[in-house]
Amino acid sequence: MKKIIFAAILMLSSALTFAQVDKIYKHNGEVVDGKVVRVEEYTVVFKYDGEDAENTIGKYAIEKVVYGKSGRVEEVSEKIVVNGKDDWEKVVILEEKSYIAGLKKGEEVRGKTGLINYHTGNTGDKKAEKKLKIAAAEAGCPFILMTADKSTVGASSNSLGGSQNIKKGIGYKY
Repeated sequence: MKKIIFAAILMLSSALTFAQVDKIYKHNGEVVDGKVVRVEEYTVVFKYDGEDAENTIGKYAIEKVVYGKSGRVEEVSEKIVVNGKDDWEKVVILEEKSYIAGLKKGEEVRGKTGLINYHTGNTGDKKAEKKLKIAAAEAGCPFILMTADKSTVGASSNSLGGSQNIKKGIGYKY
């Protein structure tokens, strides 16, 4: 009888220990077992189960976190689905490298206005951004890490004195 009680206690304690592992559910279907250390504005810092090194993953890559100790579910971000050019407005431009942690690198994308453009206000900037997002959407990338954002005006732009906006980035997927 003592052996049965001891075995039951041992099984219960190991089950409780296992249940205390946090689960990070990524949009790509991967599940990470570990311990969430802290949740920051755009990232989640965690430790893999059985390790002490801290790792960072961007919130855009995470669907939800299930905390093992309490069972609480924290929804982190909605999955952005981009099926082609028509979904360009869904594309998110990121400016910090830490935000892409956990995402898969796609191709380089570029958006620019023509050489002979006379824009008022920031319309040239908006047109270049739209072209950049369209290029990412065509590549199936819901995210862009901005690598260059350049505007030229007058003679430094072209011999006709117009202006040009050029935006470059790298597309990222789940």
